[in-house]
Amino acid sequence: MSVTSGTMATRGAGIALEPRVLVPLQIVGEPPALGQAVHAIAGETMGTTWSARFIGPAGLRLAAIEAAVVHACDEVIAQMSSWEAGSDLSRFNRAAAGTSCPLPDGFATVVDAALRIAAESDGAYDPTAGALVALWGFGPSGETALALRHDAPGFRAPSFEDCDRVHCGWDSLPWDGTRRVLTQPGEATLDLSAIAKGFAVDRVSAVLTSLGLPDHLVEIGGELRGAGLKPEGQPWWVDLEPPSADCGLAPVRIALHGLSVATSGDYRKFFDEADGPRRSHTIDPRTRRPIEHGLASVTVVHDSAMWADGWSTALMVLGPDEGLALAERLGLAALLVRRRTSAEGGGFEERFSTAMRALML
Repeated sequence: MSVTSGTMATRGAGIALEPRVLVPLQIVGEPPALGQAVHAIAGETMGTTWSARFIGPAGLRLAAIEAAVVHACDEVIAQMSSWEAGSDLSRFNRAAAGTSCPLPDGFATVVDAALRIAAESDGAYDPTAGALVALWGFGPSGETALALRHDAPGFRAPSFEDCDRVHCGWDSLPWDGTRRVLTQPGEATLDLSAIAKGFAVDRVSAVLTSLGLPDHLVEIGGELRGAGLKPEGQPWWVDLEPPSADCGLAPVRIALHGLSVATSGDYRKFFDEADGPRRSHTIDPRTRRPIEHGLASVTVVHDSAMWADGWSTALMVLGPDEGLALAERLGLAALLVRRRTSAEGGGFEERFSTAMRALML
């Protein structure tokens, strides 16, 4: 997903296409005082990049603000990283069956949301799919395997027997949301990478607000949240990244004012199976295989980046029909982009949920 501030048009089949514009249903609050500056800070975290832009007086201590943002991200890593052996999540994954683990507040919030999404999607999103995802080469223990797959044409996908051997089942995870205690059922491998990054965006947004900077745009690895307004009264405008430069779809521009946006797609992470098709990095925990229904991307707009992040993954797994049906049932603002088959003439088609269309000018 790209962040822009000007006008944009792309060309599909040689014709300029004007962007579709989405705006929040309500504009709340007044713009900051004129004469304040738009400050920008950026860095790296969670294996990706982060950035923040915010409105404030010229003399702000940017180093202190950056330190607060980095601390918030480091806290998420310390609690929920699959890549850090000392994280709370990694310790839970190594725990013996029957071990009860009290979770810190952030970790507990994400687990609770993840299990709610798992239940609503009938397991299309499953936070216990860590071992399964790694088996397919995506995740901390599968990164080397993934690199080898791209370089080694003889790679073969794991068998159903291989996939069936690993633990995967969100409904086997004992969770006491009142006491915030998670119990290891035995060999469960949590992977919260599809939702924790969104939580980190929300956390950084809250930190900036607590520092007296309520007008801001936060981005971590393509997931964004915008709050407040610019001095001239404009919201934070962002353009959705298309599945390909020549997809032929008109751009989509969103005014992030008290809104977050997250996209799941198959056009960045994938591998080519030997003598077989390109495989998505998105694994369906129900079938234990990469998705094959043709969705190229799902974008969700939500008040919370955490929920947008998690729901975009669930809808991506469900596919164009089931995913749109769930978005309609839950009132989610979602855009699903599907690859047409060669029999359909190729190219892409879009499906907007009712709540997403309601945001369109």
